[in-house]
Amino acid sequence: MTNKSFFLLGTIVLSISLSFGQPAYERHTNEVYNYLSRMAQKGLLFFDDNIRPLSKTYILACLDTLENHRSSLTDIEKNEFLFYKKEFQEGERKRILAIKDTSFTFWADPVFTASFTGGTGRNIKSTSSGINFWGRIGKHLGYQFSFHDVTINGNGFDTSFSNLFAGSITGIVKQNDFSNKKINYTELRASLRYEASRFSVSLGQDYLTWGYGENGKVVLSDKAPVYPYLRLDYKPLSWLSFYYSHAWLRSNVIDSAISYALPGNIYGSVRFLEVPKFMASHSVDIRLKKGLNFSFGESVIYNDKLNIGFLIPIMFFKAYDNASANDAIEKGSNGQFFLQLSSRNQIKNTHLYGTMFIDEISIGKIFDKQKQRNQLGYTVGGSVTDLLLPYMTFGIEYTRIRPFVYRNFIPAQNYTHQNYLLGDWMGNNGDRIIGFVRYTPIPRLKLYARYTHLRKGGSGTFDQQYNIQQPQPPFLFDFQQRSDEGFFSASYEYVYRLNLSTSFRRFDNVSLFNIGMTYGL
Repeated sequence: MTNKSFFLLGTIVLSISLSFGQPAYERHTNEVYNYLSRMAQKGLLFFDDNIRPLSKTYILACLDTLENHRSSLTDIEKNEFLFYKKEFQEGERKRILAIKDTSFTFWADPVFTASFTGGTGRNIKSTSSGINFWGRIGKHLGYQFSFHDVTINGNGFDTSFSNLFAGSITGIVKQNDFSNKKINYTELRASLRYEASRFSVSLGQDYLTWGYGENGKVVLSDKAPVYPYLRLDYKPLSWLSFYYSHAWLRSNVIDSAISYALPGNIYGSVRFLEVPKFMASHSVDIRLKKGLNFSFGESVIYNDKLNIGFLIPIMFFKAYDNASANDAIEKGSNGQFFLQLSSRNQIKNTHLYGTMFIDEISIGKIFDKQKQRNQLGYTVGGSVTDLLLPYMTFGIEYTRIRPFVYRNFIPAQNYTHQNYLLGDWMGNNGDRIIGFVRYTPIPRLKLYARYTHLRKGGSGTFDQQYNIQQPQPPFLFDFQQRSDEGFFSASYEYVYRLNLSTSFRRFDNVSLFNIGMTYGL
């Protein structure tokens, strides 16, 4: 073999070895999710995004599938396709730091953001810095780490991030409690993920969402901060997928029985320990036909100690818990069921979906107005793309959450993490209707307008919830407020991972505007 031939063969082998996907997860808010979701809505590919985040490998595979339909794309869609393909094809674009070999890769970008929010009673500045790196070890093991330190200061912001008007903004874990004019917090995400042809298993700390929703998700949303979890994804058949996760949550409930005194007189001289809190969840997704998927599953919030039964992915959690607790409610855990139906492009360019979260229900009394205990929430919505103009999408969505959903008489079993709801940010005894428009006039310029009408009742008492009051308090009892919100935003990804954005929001005689920049997220 000549030296030239040897060099050519070596180049081919090296290029093949470096063309592997990246088994690490991609942040769940990246715009590529919206791009691929819209392509699926047009019937150009199947995009399994009911659970996020997804791996960079899977995103690249979806882009590869879309390659076969490039003739069906508009010029703007083709431009964005090439943009995303270069982002997710390993080694295709420059990074701040890049190390690549046949069996190991390391990619890194800095993270920094800056924004200003002003308007009625607001004067808020936010800055952040950090680093994001990821890569693979061999063909199947991926890793990812993101450190993002944020400082907010000014006047008029919600220091708890739990006010209703904070909406779907992700909650935080504050690192200082001494000022109402300054907040510092850190978003820390990391994971190790092993990926094979039909399954993957990962151990990490990240957001984990389930289901569809325009501005909130009734099952699992990103309202709560990140938490550690073990995750298993398995696809035994082309039309069948199984998912399991076990999460370690924060109860924020002090366990006085195991807290203990410390020597000296520093910070109260007591080491406070919290009641341990966990969540196990599994679900099945069935592709009934092209574009039509049915998903169902269950979850359980439990506390005090790790339970091996909930670490078994195929266990029937509700039956196991009832047997373990001898059907005694004060000994048991807090279980939930959920389901969803999603239709993409069965009506041309249309996505229709419905999601239901069942916290408690009496099947035999479901239609008995005097005895029913239908503590559930649901979302129904739909959107049509390429309506009026290419790359313009119109949508509408309705969410209703009945009284007492997400709440449990055992505080450590509330459907929360760090006191933030794991489900929809609106909370129980409320509903909202959303109308929205998305438009991309030029590649990577995203325009978005949304109108929201929201109604909210009181949370009620434990006596109303558990002492079998008949009938149960009606929806929107103890009415608290009615709110209307208008929102508009524009964002442009100038170069890879560099986003420039502005937004305007008006609600209840309050007007706010924001301008900002992010890089690396």
